[in-house]
Amino acid sequence: MQIRQHELTLSPRRRGFHLITSEVEQAIPSFREIAGGIAHLFLKHTSAGLTLNENASPDVRQDMETIFNAIVPESRPEYRHTLEGSDDMPAHAKSSLLGTSLVLPITNGRFNLGTWQGVYLCEHRNHGGSRRLLVTILG
Repeated sequence: MQIRQHELTLSPRRRGFHLITSEVEQAIPSFREIAGGIAHLFLKHTSAGLTLNENASPDVRQDMETIFNAIVPESRPEYRHTLEGSDDMPAHAKSSLLGTSLVLPITNGRFNLGTWQGVYLCEHRNHGGSRRLLVTILG
């Protein structure tokens, strides 16, 4: 078994839930050589997250944003960490709720996901900037 590690820089995205499945698969040339293995994805940020969810309907991604904004609203008077803007503290909380890593199977050079599953980058800041994703592959 071989272990490979790649750090990707994902382009800045607007606030919301964004499919990145193909982007990650295509960014790593050796990915296509893996017949069977595991990929660990680790997002190196505290105001964004990763999750696995619906890959077909963009309405699901919009609804996820709506749900998370309802669960963790902005501009609450009890928030103390406010120097970086009204979206910052809620972004940290949303990141903790979702998490910043996923472990996914790889089969024949692709993530082995269900028919309707895709990897989301969950951008919780209004202007989060580029995001760094560390991908560790065992296989």
